[in-house]
Amino acid sequence: MNIYQQIINQKLKTLTPDDLIKYGKQYDIHVTKSQATNVLKLIRKKKHINIFNPDEKNQLLKEIAQMTSPEVARKLNQLFIKFTS
Repeated sequence: MNIYQQIINQKLKTLTPDDLIKYGKQYDIHVTKSQATNVLKLIRKKKHINIFNPDEKNQLLKEIAQMTSPEVARKLNQLFIKFTS
């Protein structure tokens, strides 16, 4: 993992629900505060996460879909794609 990837992954772990909502709005992705809070709790529970790794990202999105809804997972995947491209 290069330094850019490390920075993005670390930033993901330190986001607040308001940050996630703000980034979502920038890309026209609506996420509620409750959904953002639950997603970030899940992300913080994981010791190591690499959203640049397709397998890890897909596993995380499956867990997000179970916790929230498939629609929220799809929206967050769009946001992850923006972060990683």
